[in-house]
Amino acid sequence: MPEDARNRPLRVASFIGTRAADTDRGPQVRIHPEDAHSRLLADGELAWVHGPRRQELATVAVDESMRRGDCALRDITGVAPSEVVRVVKPDLDSHTRRGHFA
Repeated sequence: MPEDARNRPLRVASFIGTRAADTDRGPQVRIHPEDAHSRLLADGELAWVHGPRRQELATVAVDESMRRGDCALRDITGVAPSEVVRVVKPDLDSHTRRGHFA
């Protein structure tokens, strides 16, 4: 993925791991409104979180209390605090047919 001003890497400032009994759980990425705007992401939208070991879809939560360039992750495996991730809007307009034979 090329280095781009619209998609600079984000530092993982905090990580939240939930329990099975928690009502609010599942993959989530919390980012500053300016970081969300530069990536064309809105609150509640899905985005790819590309970490050093894997990638995962997560719900975006726009949070003004986050510092610009930082993010907070919830229930995303393979990422630790202080590592760098990229948050990318999924390409749903592409008409590539992956995994289809014919």
